[in-house]
Formats: sequence, structure tokens, C-alpha cells
Amino acid sequence: MARAHSFYDKEATYFVTISVVYWIDVFTREEYRNIIIDSLKYCQKHKDLKLHAYVIMSNHIHLIITKGLHENLSDILRDFKKFTSKTIIKSIQENPSESRKDWMIWMFKRAGQKNTRNREYQFWQQHNQPVILNSNEKLSQRLNYIHDNPIKAGLVLDAKDYLYSSASNYHGAKYNLLKVDFL
Repeated sequence: MARAHSFYDKEATYFVTISVVYWIDVFTREEYRNIIIDSLKYCQKHKDLKLHAYVIMSNHIHLIITKGLHENLSDILRDFKKFTSKTIIKSIQENPSESRKDWMIWMFKRAGQKNTRNREYQFWQQHNQPVILNSNEKLSQRLNYIHDNPIKAGLVLDAKDYLYSSASNYHGAKYNLLKVDFL
């Protein structure tokens, strides 16, 4: 029987959701979204993460991923979340034009105090909600879900027009923020 919220099949393709604590809209600012993009690029290059699809929304990220030869997904996501949380919190603290700085830092500190695993702050929710994609139907459904997220949020009329998504990759656009391994 599969364990909930775990990567029990090390060779499988997974859909994951990574959400900010209290659903705080952090990724409304380009500089914080770029930390996510740069970190995903790093994981692709140095941790052999296979990124098949992604979308960065205002308070969460959806990914379809597979591990490479050497790493496992649990370790990759743990390291990704640890690095991005520290980097984004530091960026918020040092951003002189961040109007919500005090409130966001207070919320991250509050979340950190509720979690014995943290020393001070908590940026990401603990779980990744991994869903194994073991059929073409599941792959297709989750890929469409990812790419339709910005449309449903009212950000764009056409999925390929949302810059922080792999929809443009799948529609053959020349400019893409991240390389994807097509499904």
C-alpha cells in the first residue's frame, strides 16, 4: 500500500504542490519568483532533477518531476525548500520597497514557532502532496491542470502567455524561463 505524502516509487513521475504557509502571496514580486526559477535550474543542473512541467502562482508552485540517476526526489525537494525558504526570507528582509515586509516576516516567524522542526521561520508548508502519475490519463490531467492554473486565476486568457509556466515550452515558444523534459 502506498504511503500518503511520500515518494514511495523512486523511479516514478510525480505531481507535487509546494505551498507557502498561510497561503501568503509572496510570488507577486518578480524577484521572489526568480529565486524559484534559479533554484529549479540549479536542481536540474546539479541534482539531475527532471522537470516536466511547472507553474509558479502567487502562493504555491505545481511541478511534474522525476528524479535523475543519483538523487531521490525527497532529498531534492527538501534541499530546494530549505534553500529557497532561507533565500526568499532574506530577500524580503533586505528589500527596502517590500511594503508587507514586517507582516510577512511576522507570519513566517509565527509558523516557525508552531513547528518544532524549525529554529525560527517557516516559509513552506511541510507537505508536498506528491501524487504518482502512473497512467497517461493522470499525466495529461495534471499537465492540463498546471497549465490552466493561471487562466483559472484570471491572470491570462491563454496558458502559453503566462511567463512562469511550462505551457510556453509545450506550445513551442522560443523564450522559456526553464528547460523542460517533455512528457
